[in-house]
Amino acid sequence: MEFSSKLLENAVYEISQLPGIGKRTALRLVLHLLRQDIDQTTRLSSALVNLRTEINFCKSCHNISDVELCEICANPLRDKEVICVVEDIRDVMAIESTGQFRGLYHVLGGKISPIDGVGPSDLFISSLVDKVKAGKVKEIIFALSSTMEGDTTNFYIYKQIEPYEVVTSTIARGIAVGDELEYADQITLGRSILHRIPFENSLKS
Repeated sequence: MEFSSKLLENAVYEISQLPGIGKRTALRLVLHLLRQDIDQTTRLSSALVNLRTEINFCKSCHNISDVELCEICANPLRDKEVICVVEDIRDVMAIESTGQFRGLYHVLGGKISPIDGVGPSDLFISSLVDKVKAGKVKEIIFALSSTMEGDTTNFYIYKQIEPYEVVTSTIARGIAVGDELEYADQITLGRSILHRIPFENSLKS
């Protein structure tokens, strides 16, 4: 792809680094921005810079937050004895959209995947185990995607907290095997949370 401007080429290259965006799509986006009022482009660039420089992660659940403790963890109406374990913020948003869960979350930041070089120490697993050890958690709900990596992560965490008196459950398999949570419809995901099953039962299936 030939460019008449180095500035244009650089902008297209940077945008094409985003997932799912090729150079042709990046070019369309850049040309669209050039046609817009300069204030809109300035607001976009400022928002991206602020995102990278000012974003926080909740000190309790590791969810993305503007402050030290996210709104969910700080909400006194949430059930702090029930924790739903998810991979990332997209899963929190998907479950919250159902309106069926009133506990707290714990965002792992990924799944155990040896082939990708991701081990337990690369995830926020130890802080979850610490919560269980403290004795303030009654139930852990595993809500990772039903993939090999998700099941491996669930089982690893289960073995870490097995010695402690905590109920473990997993979302019901209304979610198809291999599906990601963020793509599930709200009704199916909501029912999967409400009709969760003991984690031990999932090991037998």
